[in-house]
Amino acid sequence: MRPLRGLPWRGGAPLDTPFGTFVPPNITPHSVAGIGGWTIEDFAKAVRQGVSPEGEPYHPVFTYSFYAGFTDQDIADLWEAFRTVPPVAEKAPEHDVGFPFSFRSGLKLWRAAYLDAPDTDALMGTSSPWNRGRLLVEGAAHCAACHTGRTLGGGLDEAARLAGNDSLPGGSKAPSILAAELIGRGWTVASLTYALQSGLLPNGDAFGGSMAEVVAQGTSYLTDVDRAAIATYLLDPEGRGAIPTPTLPPTDTRMVAWIIRRWI
Repeated sequence: MRPLRGLPWRGGAPLDTPFGTFVPPNITPHSVAGIGGWTIEDFAKAVRQGVSPEGEPYHPVFTYSFYAGFTDQDIADLWEAFRTVPPVAEKAPEHDVGFPFSFRSGLKLWRAAYLDAPDTDALMGTSSPWNRGRLLVEGAAHCAACHTGRTLGGGLDEAARLAGNDSLPGGSKAPSILAAELIGRGWTVASLTYALQSGLLPNGDAFGGSMAEVVAQGTSYLTDVDRAAIATYLLDPEGRGAIPTPTLPPTDTRMVAWIIRRWI
């Protein structure tokens, strides 16, 4: 069920969750197996509202709640981008979801309880990088989707937003990315910006698990300006304009010794 090489966006990479296994659909422009038969209005409704052209709600593993604030221009740009890949005639497998989550009508209750548009509006008195970072973190980059725990109903635990998640699909974990903890671990705007491009941490280690995929397939393709904006917002979420100097963790002398031996 892994996606085939050379066939982008054909779907098929399963997500194992406590609610079942969800399979992303084929979103190539094939008229039957993909979304080639959609209109741009269908696409906008799916991306911003999580509703199919037939009027059925999508399961929230599709992170449409973070895209609710996309502008019409954003939608138009995405629509044109999706139309540039080769159409794939193979449909993705169906979800393997048991009762009661298999009933899409129940998703209307979920939407009533948890579906809120992200707060991405610019704030007066804050810098352009901060506002751009807020737009990305709370919207398109959907950082909270992984770095926030879930309630029993599958909604984000807003009381612990960005405080980490030990129950990601596939058994992976996401650490807290709250500003105080990032700063306490030695992150700066410069080092976080670089990590989002390279995957390398300040201590010379590298991201692993799902975050490695996020960098390789996502943030590494952003501009330096956008990566710096994300780092600025995460380290200064209140928009105060000042980020404390981090207290760097003690140097790992074993790592230093290993580096020295490699260079001698």
